[in-house]
Amino acid sequence: MIVVLLICIVWFPLLFMSLIKSVAGVTNKPLDVSIKITLGGYQPIFTMSAQQNQLKFMTEGAYTSFKRNKETSALQFMEGYGSEDITTAELEGGNSNSLWTISPPSRTMMIESIADLSHEFTLVISWTIHRNLSLGANAEVTGDKHTVSLTNETRLSLAKMMKSNASTPVTLEKIYPWYIKAPKDSIAKPILQLLKGQEFVNINVSLNRNVTGGSIQEWWVLNQTHKHFTNKTGLELIVFSDKVSPPSLGFLAGYGIMGLYASVVLVIGKFVREFFSGISHSIMFEELPNVDRILKLCTDIFLVRETGELELEEDLYAKLIFLYRSPETMIKWTREKN
Repeated sequence: MIVVLLICIVWFPLLFMSLIKSVAGVTNKPLDVSIKITLGGYQPIFTMSAQQNQLKFMTEGAYTSFKRNKETSALQFMEGYGSEDITTAELEGGNSNSLWTISPPSRTMMIESIADLSHEFTLVISWTIHRNLSLGANAEVTGDKHTVSLTNETRLSLAKMMKSNASTPVTLEKIYPWYIKAPKDSIAKPILQLLKGQEFVNINVSLNRNVTGGSIQEWWVLNQTHKHFTNKTGLELIVFSDKVSPPSLGFLAGYGIMGLYASVVLVIGKFVREFFSGISHSIMFEELPNVDRILKLCTDIFLVRETGELELEEDLYAKLIFLYRSPETMIKWTREKN
């Protein structure tokens, strides 16, 4: 029974953490999804966020259609998620939330850096997802970024668009993640299993201008050519949210499986160890099969002491000490009678 109890104690954190997510888990849906794109460390060219009605929660019918014609690796990943765990952030319009207010010297330097093909020029896209911290997530904000080196053709097209007044879209190849996994911690990684060839998708970018009162206002517009759930201009980001433990069980699952092991297994193991510590030194005396002869010897020692036969008591006591000092003789003396 003790062995069974110890096995149950060791397995308890694993079973608890798996059941708390699959049975009693709560979906921590995103409250805000933001995208930011930066060229070569200069001022960001695109910032946009989706909130409230721009966050669409997937229905059962849309989820079934979404799973159709998916590869085996994608279906295996999606086994751990239901339709209620998937949110589609529709960045409609594709227009940046803020104007591109880069200074003229920085703009000139940026164009020169893009057009200079002798060195590398990178693009950084970052995403940020805000959740409700009270539901059990370890971090209120989760996100990550992806850095890619632009090809020479793309760099020349960007430099030409920035120099002229034309707003012909330029294709940025393999930079957009499209599918994001939002776990409980602060790092939201792209889901490569759902991407074709495990590569990021292309997006089109253009620089729009508006002249009012002699001043020029510029902003960037992004468009994703292929989407699942909308045909409008803009971007689509699909977020898979991991289930979190309900607030009522947060005191147990708040620190994850390692916290459970530290608080349950190690603490209980310490008490069990203290209970059995030193048992190896006493088991040879406490678990003897038949102690009748040893008990008779002790009774004889008591009787001769009462009658004053001190020499005989000394001999019997020496015999008793010899028995406890000789395990082999003790085994012979304490065998079962049969």
